[in-house]
Amino acid sequence: MPIKVYIDQGHNPVNPNAGAEGNGLREQDIVYEIGVRLAAILRNAGIETRLSRPTPQTQLGTSNASSLAARVNDANSWGADYFISLHTNASTSPSASGSEAYVYRLGSTAYELAVDIVEQLTALTGGRNRGVFARPSLYVLRKTKMPAVLVELGFITNAYEARQMSENPALYASGVANGIFEYLGMR
Repeated sequence: MPIKVYIDQGHNPVNPNAGAEGNGLREQDIVYEIGVRLAAILRNAGIETRLSRPTPQTQLGTSNASSLAARVNDANSWGADYFISLHTNASTSPSASGSEAYVYRLGSTAYELAVDIVEQLTALTGGRNRGVFARPSLYVLRKTKMPAVLVELGFITNAYEARQMSENPALYASGVANGIFEYLGMR
């Protein structure tokens, strides 16, 4: 039976639950593209995938709460083995940079997966490894029935990282995929 990875491209194309903006770019557009490429890489390796937003126009829910619930409920009912939520970070400081991840609990299966994702992502992109942190308050981490990782790929408010994520989404998709492969012993 193949491994099933649910790829949540964070946020909606428009409110409710639209993402951050920076450097003329929108988070929801960047993570949509990276998610599509990540799914293709994983499928080529024999991993079954499902996207939270199969099209750029896919709108989930009618509020922030129902948008998050739609993603989690879809992953839970599909029987995903792993849940990966893709995001871009934002800061008031335009020099803030790097990748980080959040999990429900440190020392968990999700934590080990997150460590591999951030290590492989930063190795490939050349970005700063900001670490893995516990955030049990995040809905997508506490309501999923499988190990869940929320990945902040880079800062949309950092001109270099925003351009790199937007112009080379395949690089970020490959970094996340490499982390998943590392965790699964497929490298």
